[in-house]
Amino acid sequence: MTTGRVLCALALAAAPVLCVVVLAVAGWIGLGPALAVAAASIAGGAVAVKLWARDLQWLETALRHAAAGDTAALARDAAAPMLPGAGRIAVGIERLARTLAARGEELTALSRASEAIVERLPDPLIVLGPQREVRRANAAAREAFGTEMAAVLRHPVLREAIERAWRGGETQVAEIRLPVPNEREVAATVLPFDPPLADGGRAILVLSDRSRERTLERMRADFVANASHELRTPLTSLMGFVETLRGPAMDDRQAQERFLGIMAEQAQRMANLIDDLLSLSRIEMNERQAPSEVVDLAALAERVAAGFEPRLAERAMRLELTAPGGTKVLGDADQLAQVLQNLVDNAVKYGREGGLVRISVQPVDGPPWPARPGAVMAVTDDGPGIPRVHLARLTERFYRVDKGRSRAAGGTGLGLAIVKHIVNRHRGQLLIDSEEGKGSTFSVWLPAPEAKAP
Repeated sequence: MTTGRVLCALALAAAPVLCVVVLAVAGWIGLGPALAVAAASIAGGAVAVKLWARDLQWLETALRHAAAGDTAALARDAAAPMLPGAGRIAVGIERLARTLAARGEELTALSRASEAIVERLPDPLIVLGPQREVRRANAAAREAFGTEMAAVLRHPVLREAIERAWRGGETQVAEIRLPVPNEREVAATVLPFDPPLADGGRAILVLSDRSRERTLERMRADFVANASHELRTPLTSLMGFVETLRGPAMDDRQAQERFLGIMAEQAQRMANLIDDLLSLSRIEMNERQAPSEVVDLAALAERVAAGFEPRLAERAMRLELTAPGGTKVLGDADQLAQVLQNLVDNAVKYGREGGLVRISVQPVDGPPWPARPGAVMAVTDDGPGIPRVHLARLTERFYRVDKGRSRAAGGTGLGLAIVKHIVNRHRGQLLIDSEEGKGSTFSVWLPAPEAKAP
């Protein structure tokens, strides 16, 4: 480096030194002044070379810091260049570095914001790479599909939609049914990108779970069909009996009494169905508002049990009540009475003739119930029990295990649906346990006053 600087200094001083030599040979100046001028020229060249070398080194360092976006290091470096041209370049580099750093910070902030938005989207979102591989997946996708994401992408209908999007470069939509990790209906949207995204992604796949909407649609359709069927049967019977009473049985006193009795039963059946439908509608309207009253479950159970004495006597059944005093929960007393009435009513209807019905109320705190203070009221019968295949659907509207027996017993098919919605409103839990040939137990957990949910 030193040798290079000496050569550069000599090159810069060559012209003035040559002129001095020529003047000295011609006798225009003396040898001493000529040597002094030559030495000064060489020294000046050395100084200029040193300044240029220093400025070039500064510019090199400044460009390196600017490329890295390190404005702080740029400011900490050595003094600014001394030569005028280099100084202007240095100022430009500083400005450029600060501008690039500011834009880099903006891009970083925007990138982080977009990643945060994608991560928090409620629908599963997957970024696909050039080979249709998963480049990135948001939290909803990881939670919904977990380790089964690759299996989801191999679904034939979804795979075909992805290939169409790749070939045509246009958004594709597909409706698919996924068996993993659990069965669900999904609306898939494939959005291709050309040029690719910053991370190399070539397409975005959005998977919107439509299982709940489809289930609700089916439930509404089933509800209309079932309600129409439940009302049509007694109405048809009533119309037939009315026609009979107006015609062949007009003067038959005995037939009139028998038909009028049947007509009264059918009318009562329709009235019960309408009452249950109205009750269910009222419960659903207030289901999001948790009750805040304190209810004594023991006293409530005693009142409900007393009301069933005539029904129990008709079937020669016994009732055992275990309800320690002071067992209190948060709730609506009327709705909780309705829950217990529906459960006891089912036990009496479908229990064994001459059998036993048990009502128990007890405080609990732990598995299988939530780990906070609460109480459980349970109704147990010793009837034929319920096959396990039916347990998951018992709380659906109009769902019956034995349709003929249920209608003969006067059931509307809405009792357990009402129980489920009341329990949901109380932020409680319903547990059904049954064994064929041994009976069934319906248990309802309710929070204690000191365990009020937020």
